Amino acid sequence: MGEVDAAFIQDIEHRPQLLVVEAEGIPVIDLSVLNSFQEGDDPRGLAGLVAEIGGACKDWGFFQVINHGVPSDLRLQVETVSKRFFALSLDEKRRVRRDEANSLGYYDTEHTKNVRDWKEVFDFMLEDPAVIPASHEPDDNRLNQLRNQWPEYLPQLRGACEGYGRGIEKLAFKLLELISLSLGLPAKRLNGFFKDQTSFIRLNHYPPCPSPHLALGVGRHKDSGALTVLAQDDVGGLEVKRKADGQWVRVKPIPDSYIINVGDIIQVWSNELYESAEHRVRVNTERERFSIPFFFNPSHYVMVKPLEELLNEKNQLPKYNEYNWGKFFAKRKLSDFKKLAVENIQIYHFKKSD
Repeated sequence: MGEVDAAFIQDIEHRPQLLVVEAEGIPVIDLSVLNSFQEGDDPRGLAGLVAEIGGACKDWGFFQVINHGVPSDLRLQVETVSKRFFALSLDEKRRVRRDEANSLGYYDTEHTKNVRDWKEVFDFMLEDPAVIPASHEPDDNRLNQLRNQWPEYLPQLRGACEGYGRGIEKLAFKLLELISLSLGLPAKRLNGFFKDQTSFIRLNHYPPCPSPHLALGVGRHKDSGALTVLAQDDVGGLEVKRKADGQWVRVKPIPDSYIINVGDIIQVWSNELYESAEHRVRVNTERERFSIPFFFNPSHYVMVKPLEELLNEKNQLPKYNEYNWGKFFAKRKLSDFKKLAVENIQIYHFKKSD
């Protein structure tokens, strides 16, 4: 990886350091009751689980799930081939390097504008090709097709990634339906937004960092999509900012579990009944770390706004103006490659004034 820039060093050395709490951390939720639950069964049989999900979304915006039903061999296969990919020479990995025209494939932060993050990644879309707006400009109606790039020199990568993607997608829809129920909505109320989804999966590799106090694996941020489903190894490093007191809490790795976090879209749909949580990744001085987040995103044509049923039921006014997800997504992707004249787009840009 590249050297950390001097401006960042000065910034991080002088900023206030938040305490990181050693604690059990975010809620752990057992999904085993879903294994015997059939479509058409009375959803009241899931009342306890739904209440747990709702409480975790409201209080934390993060939770871990166990007994989730994703076959362990799918995860093992993608983890194994992911390590093989990142072990390749830099020249070989860059044969499938992403660019401004196609944001899918390989990149390392040494060769992007974001030198503060200490990692290398490989991105692929669940739907291939995936359609998104070609531009974030509101009057530009052109569409762009993003296509996955698969390395010819590691053919096993594609099969492992595609198999894992379909397995994790099933879990994402289960969680989406549980969240919908927890909001007092029909289970499948949100499913239609994902008909032509723009979901993507990222293979992350965090090499050992010689100066962990000067860099982060990923800086503090919130996820802009609907849900994130994360598989992480036993090294750990993920930290969540606890809403109750603003302290950073380390997320303890649990074998064969998945970490779930609410994204900005659910914050808007729920009119802030649920809020996305800030999180970051700490690097390790001795061990490399691997993780695989699945970013569950709706169709490019979806207009994101607070759900009318929730507004009417609680007699609330919407806290956000609606926005087009595809345009939002396109602008976020563009900011990875060039410094824009304005701040990177965030959902608070659509927040209604009080």
